[in-house]
Amino acid sequence: MNKPVNNYWKTNLKYLFILLTLWFTVSFGFGILLVDLLNQIQIGGFKLGFWFAQQGSIYIFVVLIFVYVFLMNRLDDKTGE
Repeated sequence: MNKPVNNYWKTNLKYLFILLTLWFTVSFGFGILLVDLLNQIQIGGFKLGFWFAQQGSIYIFVVLIFVYVFLMNRLDDKTGE
């Protein structure tokens, strides 16, 4: 493999790792591990831990998809891929 393609995939994997780590933190960390702590906070009448467990991780995942598309389009423009 030539160097530009190698750098492209290294950057792509770095983006994937960071975004999936964020998603894991939100879904597993906030929705399961920290649920009791977050349930002390209420937003709109719902406990925050419950919200993360039921809907928050899905919303964050959708946002991360759009962030990934933005980052990859920028990387494509930068590398000419």
